[in-house]
Amino acid sequence: MEQLPDLNLRHLHALTVVVASGGISATAPQVNLSQPALTQAIAKLERQLHSTLFDRQPGGMAPTEAAQLLVPRIERALAYIAHGVRLARRSQRLPALAGLERRVALGQLRALTAVDQAGNYSLAAARSGISQPAVYRAVHDLSELIEVPLTMRRGKTVQSTPAATRMLRLVRLALAELSAGVDELASLRSERGGRIALGVMPLARAILLPQVLARFSRAYPNTRINVVEGPYAEVLNDLREGNLDLLVGAMRDRLPVRDVVQEGLFDDDPVIVARAGHPLAGTHFAFERLLDYPWVIAATGAPVRARWERMFLDQGHAPPPPRIECGSVLVTRGLLLEDDWLTLMSRDQFLIERRAGLMTELASAGEGLRRRIGLTTRADWHPTRQQSAFVEMFRAVCAERGGAGDDDPWPFRHAAR
Repeated sequence: MEQLPDLNLRHLHALTVVVASGGISATAPQVNLSQPALTQAIAKLERQLHSTLFDRQPGGMAPTEAAQLLVPRIERALAYIAHGVRLARRSQRLPALAGLERRVALGQLRALTAVDQAGNYSLAAARSGISQPAVYRAVHDLSELIEVPLTMRRGKTVQSTPAATRMLRLVRLALAELSAGVDELASLRSERGGRIALGVMPLARAILLPQVLARFSRAYPNTRINVVEGPYAEVLNDLREGNLDLLVGAMRDRLPVRDVVQEGLFDDDPVIVARAGHPLAGTHFAFERLLDYPWVIAATGAPVRARWERMFLDQGHAPPPPRIECGSVLVTRGLLLEDDWLTLMSRDQFLIERRAGLMTELASAGEGLRRRIGLTTRADWHPTRQQSAFVEMFRAVCAERGGAGDDDPWPFRHAAR
């Protein structure tokens, strides 16, 4: 991500009005700035963003492509901040104040998010690269401006108040919008740039995502990609706050929140997996034999756990108590190689071990247990050009896998060997 400069939110709002009105003279009275001050504000933004925002002409100011890319993101960012400030003030039974968000400083918002993440001013200052008094003053001034307490002491930690917590998600979305705008301007200058932040769940890691990443990086070598792995709840929260652009992995049958959307791309059939040489390997066994061996499976709440339980129930058996609950594919593979453990996996997740003759597929878990794999994004996400290109490439790779042959590295749709 391009480093977000310390932009003046009032000047950013003025920029949007200049684009809409077509000139400085028509804009100045609307934003309560003199024409010289407004001209200087626009020139300062151009220096900070390293981009020309207007073609100056005798008949007015025509926005450049850079301005046309940036203005919608400014408008969304200001709307997020305004909404966040309203929520915080409403929690204190204070009335809304028009234009209050434009009096907020970007540095104040960044200081608040840093303190919320760090839990104290010293660590927030160290991570932000500014002094502790400056961080404290920024948060204090923001609290005074919007007339809402934003932090509270709990022992040796500093915690966000409920009002600040309401505001922070929207603040982070605003910062993400502005960062995306800065990225897009950088992309214009270098033709291929920008960044993508991916949240990844276990099913997508083994083969699918590396293939997409490799292909995309060849086509867009200057685009930086950050891959973040974590439990669904954590990466979903990061997505909703703008820290991630999209999630890749198994879709949820019911979304826990309303502000994200899912796009299914292909189906995955989970299979019963064991080490090579397992007593059940290479035999025609009755389903009941699966009860005789220890299982390692994800904890309750994970989609694979629900499908594992359903597999037993469909066969008329109560699911056995799993000896070990574990959501790590790496740890699970290690266990299977040590002893006669069983688990459910995607064929993707043990492809290398299967080819090396270390692990084997005992049987399919059943067509009724297929999982839909796809992308999850915020409902109001506006991707950059590079992010849109990544999504299109992801869709193309998933479409290709539907025609994979038996020798392809995509054996999902074939019968168990």
